[in-house]
Amino acid sequence: MASCALDVLVRMREVGGWPSKSAICILVKLLIRFGDYGSVWKLFRDMLRLGPIPSIYIYNVMILGFCRRGCIRIAESLLYVMRKYGCEPDVYAYNILINAYCVRGWTWDALSWLHLMVDSGCTPSSATFSTIISAFCKDGNVVEARKIFDWMPEMGVFPNTVLYNSLMDGYVKAREIGIADMLYEEMRSKGVAPDAVTFNILAAGHRKYRKEEDANWLLRNLSVMDLAPDSPLCDVSIGGLCWAGRLDEALKLLENMLEKGVAFSVIAFNSLILAYGKAELEDKAFEVYKIMVEYGLTPSASTYASILFGLSKIGRLQEANSLMHNMIDKGYPISKVAFTVVLDGYFRIGDMMGAQGLWKEMEMLGVAPDAVAFSAFIDGLSKAGFVDEAYHMFLRMTSLGLVPNNFTYNSLISGFCNYGHTDEALKLEREMRERGLLPDVITFNIIIKGFCKEGRMKSAMGTYIDMHRHGCTADNITYNTLISGYCKQFDIVNAENMANTMQISGWGPDVTTYNIQIQSYCRSQGMNKAIMVFNELISSGMSPDTFTYNTLMNGVCHDILDRAMVLTGKLLKMGFVPDLVTANLMLSNLRKHGLPHRTTMWAQKLSEISFEFDEITYKILDKAFHDLEEGVGCRKEITGKSLFLDFLMHLTYDLIRRNKIYQKTSYGPFEFIDTRSSMNVEAVNG
Repeated sequence: MASCALDVLVRMREVGGWPSKSAICILVKLLIRFGDYGSVWKLFRDMLRLGPIPSIYIYNVMILGFCRRGCIRIAESLLYVMRKYGCEPDVYAYNILINAYCVRGWTWDALSWLHLMVDSGCTPSSATFSTIISAFCKDGNVVEARKIFDWMPEMGVFPNTVLYNSLMDGYVKAREIGIADMLYEEMRSKGVAPDAVTFNILAAGHRKYRKEEDANWLLRNLSVMDLAPDSPLCDVSIGGLCWAGRLDEALKLLENMLEKGVAFSVIAFNSLILAYGKAELEDKAFEVYKIMVEYGLTPSASTYASILFGLSKIGRLQEANSLMHNMIDKGYPISKVAFTVVLDGYFRIGDMMGAQGLWKEMEMLGVAPDAVAFSAFIDGLSKAGFVDEAYHMFLRMTSLGLVPNNFTYNSLISGFCNYGHTDEALKLEREMRERGLLPDVITFNIIIKGFCKEGRMKSAMGTYIDMHRHGCTADNITYNTLISGYCKQFDIVNAENMANTMQISGWGPDVTTYNIQIQSYCRSQGMNKAIMVFNELISSGMSPDTFTYNTLMNGVCHDILDRAMVLTGKLLKMGFVPDLVTANLMLSNLRKHGLPHRTTMWAQKLSEISFEFDEITYKILDKAFHDLEEGVGCRKEITGKSLFLDFLMHLTYDLIRRNKIYQKTSYGPFEFIDTRSSMNVEAVNG
């Protein structure tokens, strides 16, 4: 399509035609959408040479297009280029660039551009200030946000409701409720009218961080303002009680107010339904739903989704199914969204039969699946390894005239890559482009991971280069995937080079980057370097996670005794709680060092404290029992290393036992990061 338009433009120029600026602008948008940046620059040069001279609007379209594709530096350079050709950047050009910096989290760079904008004689708009103030508030830097807010009047821009709300929200999130109240008073004294967002921000803050009387004072204060029946005050009150976890009180207030003839919107009912769903009180959620219908309010798609989502989230799919059938029996309409939510729930627990049964039910009831339902089904099938079935469903989706989006294609591409069919994935990526969809960073990351999994690092790097050529900026997942790929090939030099490239590109190493390098050095018996990387992780101010702990503990089991003891002491100070993977690694290493009797003994102790084993644990124990039958390790001399391993197993057992006691006496268990996939494989091998 774009190439045809370019051919028409060439022929037009050949016969002496003069294209309009609006036509050129449409063509620029089309080329940017398809990622054809080479043609964009060629068209831009032709405009400068042959006309028409680019207008400020065309420059802004180009700046916006490049910013949306993540090419902020190119967009930035256009501001300098346009001046060279006699076109001064306007407030929209600066706002586009400032917003792009804020979206990326580069708020201080955005502020520098604001100062440059002012120095250039361009007056910022309220949108300019709102963008930067919101960004600083999101960063938690309310002090700097307030300085900019106070500086605005000097620029001739006076705060409006949106700006007050942005700063107020920042103060509430920083738990400075008193200052938020003062800002609210200032807002009213200056004649700036609060809106629904203002009420929500303050009500949420008072309910969460201050006394209930303060929240009631706020609601009384707002009631005096003549906003009540037209304002969302009643909805805010219900929402506030829901945030505070006082659900029964919220329901009672709702019923009392309805009896008095006070109108509520769907939002109030949905807040209660969602809150009851999260609290696993589905009966109450359905009760609110019935009240809603009795009072003549039409439930929204999210109303049904909220009830069903609560059930699906906790794996109670049979009840979700029953709820849907109850709704059908009572004549309540069931939306496609509701079906999709339950369908996703089946896939999440790996119940393929349940998901396929629901799909057939959906069709029998005459509910035609939409693109979202098809995409969810394709994604579930792909993740479960049924890639052929997923592709068949994809063909069926397109035959019905439904248009697949990036999520649909990415799900299929991921499915093919996970099962070693990267070439098929590449065909889909080409088809994606032909349909006018641009592969995003997720698409490229999936393909790069597929190549790395197959050990095809040249192809992975080719895809990395290709993504930059198409104007897509690599992220930390891209770099971590490539670093991991090189490490698995024991190509430490290229892994380190990629880590340096990651640093230069503005993506500093995260805990995953360090974990990949630590694991690589541990596997190649390079514990000295692994410890150096670990020390670098600590000094960077980042917190190691459970994967770091398990990787180093596994390395410790194979290291020189003196150094192993020093590193173990350092790890213990970090206060990690061992998980199932840790236990499996310890049991496996005990067996490998000729201590099958200690392996079975510690497993018995763990089972006595109701510690749940998995398939990996039982495989390790099978090998240990086999060793005992064969007499392996029975006469083996006890060494310092074997005593040290037994000591580590004792520590692991003791920490697990203490954590179980804590869970019984506390409000809930600790949260762990799931590291089972790779570490468990190491535990069972050997």
